[in-house]
Amino acid sequence: MLYLLIVSFIWAFSFGLIKGSLTGLDPNFVSFIRLLISFLIFIPFLKIKNLTHANKIKLIFIGITQYGIMYTAYIFSYQYLKAYEIALFTIFTPFYVTSINDLLEKRFHKLFFLSSFIAVIGTYIIMQNKLGEQNILFGFLLVQLSNICFAFGQVFYKKVMADVKGIKDHQLYALLFLGAVLFTGIASAITTNFSKIAISTNQILILIYLGAIASGLGFFFWNYGARKTNTGSLAVFNNLKIPLAIAVSLVFFSEEANVSRLTIGSVIILFALFLNEKYLTRSLLKGTT
Repeated sequence: MLYLLIVSFIWAFSFGLIKGSLTGLDPNFVSFIRLLISFLIFIPFLKIKNLTHANKIKLIFIGITQYGIMYTAYIFSYQYLKAYEIALFTIFTPFYVTSINDLLEKRFHKLFFLSSFIAVIGTYIIMQNKLGEQNILFGFLLVQLSNICFAFGQVFYKKVMADVKGIKDHQLYALLFLGAVLFTGIASAITTNFSKIAISTNQILILIYLGAIASGLGFFFWNYGARKTNTGSLAVFNNLKIPLAIAVSLVFFSEEANVSRLTIGSVIILFALFLNEKYLTRSLLKGTT
């Protein structure tokens, strides 16, 4: 779980960095460059000689879904939402993680839905009076698409890697980023006017940081950590970045929010996380994970 905790802190700063410095660039271009940097970092470690063709295809597909489609929708949502709003709307990811896991494992956990419902109430309190705005609704849908893709990727990666023997995670991870680069590259080629791109030095540095640290190491350590923990804990950590990201966005990036509603809603969200940790993780540890 240490890997998931470290990544949660890293990602808490990503929301504000993107909103504050990169929203003027084409979202698909940002996605492509960020994931291309991640891909280049893992290329030197690639050793897939003993990996079956079926697993190669599965890993590339995971990259297309978890990083390619996810990140394209995620970056695009910044055109409509504040950084902390995007962080809040990722509250549904634990629900998607556990639902997808239940579908793959053919089992159902009622308490996952209870905690998710409580978390949704907390989110509603924080976002009250804004959910009817058109931009908020469209941004919300984009974030949900991003959440579903990210949830599917981490659960399916855990399942695929259970069948991979003799190959370490970092030796095949370039395949995931290859899938992501292929998808975002095509999307960028369609929407980006490369002749009019103007990137400042600050934006270049942020893209390098996001590509190398937040995406490169962050995505790798997240999926690696997902393999080392049970689904209940994985669901909990998918929400840990939310209060962290909100605090960072308000303190370091000067975004505005109703502090009283934010406090009440955050307490309810933390209570939902408490239920996950106390009851759901214990239940999974007694059974299969």
